[in-house]
Amino acid sequence: MGKVFVEATIYNVNDLTEAKFGRLPPDKVRKVTVAEARVDTGATSLGLPKRLLDQLGLTKESEKQAVTPTGVRTVSVYDAARVEIMGRTATVDPMEVADECPVLIGYIPLEQMDWVVDVKAQKLIGNPAHGGEHVLDLL
Repeated sequence: MGKVFVEATIYNVNDLTEAKFGRLPPDKVRKVTVAEARVDTGATSLGLPKRLLDQLGLTKESEKQAVTPTGVRTVSVYDAARVEIMGRTATVDPMEVADECPVLIGYIPLEQMDWVVDVKAQKLIGNPAHGGEHVLDLL
């Protein structure tokens, strides 16, 4: 597939909810913007280094088995986060990756945002099956 990198902003979903109901000022919502998040269609969800999980104030919810480049290992899964890429958003449970790893954008958030990888141009594009528009599938 090659390497595709995108700018992504990741938010603490609990903070967004608190702000929505007026219990937290909007400027106190924890978020991080990553200039070069790696699009990885081999990954399932959103992979975040521990330092970013801590910065977002997310709480570990569970542990799951995951297939990694170094074999099967146990990974920590955290509270929901909202990822935004080029104006489209998806809410997912991020998995912890090593601090030396980039942020990984997996196929579930990509599908939720209706992005596909243009392999030739090495970039994300709106799903051609939907005319490039953000369309949700309920099939």
